[in-house]
Amino acid sequence: MFDDNDDDIRPVTWHDGAVRIIDQTALPGRLTYLDLGTVEELIAAIQRLAVRGAPALGVAGAYGVALALQNGECDRIADLRAARPTAVNLMTGVDRASARIGEGFEAVLAEAHAMLDQEVTANRTLSAYGADWLLGRLGVQRPLCLLTHCNAGALATAGWGTALGVVRDLHARGLVEVVYVDETRPLLQGTRLTAWELDRLGIPHLVQADGAAAGAIVSGRVDAAIVGADRIAANGDTANKIGTLGVALACAHAEAPFLVAAPTSTVDLATPSGAQIHVEQRAEAEILGHSAPAASRAHNPAFDVTPAALVSALTTERGVAEIARGELPGALWTA
Repeated sequence: MFDDNDDDIRPVTWHDGAVRIIDQTALPGRLTYLDLGTVEELIAAIQRLAVRGAPALGVAGAYGVALALQNGECDRIADLRAARPTAVNLMTGVDRASARIGEGFEAVLAEAHAMLDQEVTANRTLSAYGADWLLGRLGVQRPLCLLTHCNAGALATAGWGTALGVVRDLHARGLVEVVYVDETRPLLQGTRLTAWELDRLGIPHLVQADGAAAGAIVSGRVDAAIVGADRIAANGDTANKIGTLGVALACAHAEAPFLVAAPTSTVDLATPSGAQIHVEQRAEAEILGHSAPAASRAHNPAFDVTPAALVSALTTERGVAEIARGELPGALWTA
């Protein structure tokens, strides 16, 4: 396990027989920790987005299996695995920890701890690869203007971050001028979470309406967009928070790099393309709660799928694949 004195954010840990999470619904107003003592409590926290982000969900899933074994709730493991159907990491984390149930509780808990540590290490490595690739692609050594959508920082991972990890790496080199932060409706993960993380790290940023993103990119204010992912298909199609596709389209028009940052645990080689990715539909109230007429209904997909042709590159802990140039994610396994 990482040292408790490490000052990075740890959104999911194991503490005194419970899964401890940062309640992301309370941010930025309060930094609140919740100790979840049952699988039912963990499932509810996942579904209300108290814990979210693909890598963080993977770690939460692994710890959830330990919780189930400790409490005699193994009949809830399948429900835990299905709590967020788009994020492949949740399923992977549950499956990885479940494979050790026959060895007993301590083995399952050790597997979850190992998964947490591996995810943080992967994030730091992929961030360096991504920063190097971006500077090489742009051919510059000046501070960059970057754009990100949703939250792919330490809060969404086991620590450090993916898309924001690349930003952090560049910031440490003195190469970030400003980050344009899409507010990310309807739940404002950009406004509430990404801006909070950037403020905490002292990284200059501007929060903008989602609808302003395309204009910022096409006008030339943005050098590159960097996003995370909830699932990456074998062909490079990428599922991420709703609104990501619009960012990718604007980058394609402006010929600006669109970089996806994710650990290989988010790459699902068993899913051939984005057409097979199940996109979660969330509650209508998230959309209709803003004074819509009573008779109105809502279309509220949590994610959209960006075609591989629009993804300039994918940075993982195993290297960078230039997806738009025909390099498939699976090539990283043999690189």
